[in-house]
Amino acid sequence: MKVKFVIKKERCKGCNICISFCPKKVLALDDLEKVKVVNEEACINCGQCELRCPDYAIYVEKRLEV
Repeated sequence: MKVKFVIKKERCKGCNICISFCPKKVLALDDLEKVKVVNEEACINCGQCELRCPDYAIYVEKRLEV
């Protein structure tokens, strides 16, 4: 199962919560202090980033491998 991240930059306040809860260090902050994906291949689809974001700025969509 692969994932696709949807990040709503206008909602992200750079609180770092999603980054802190990611067990595989998939996310980081960019130069504008907004979340970005840095290691998508490592994602285990745990959903912690999406569940913990207080501003609903990140979504993880599951995609079937073909």
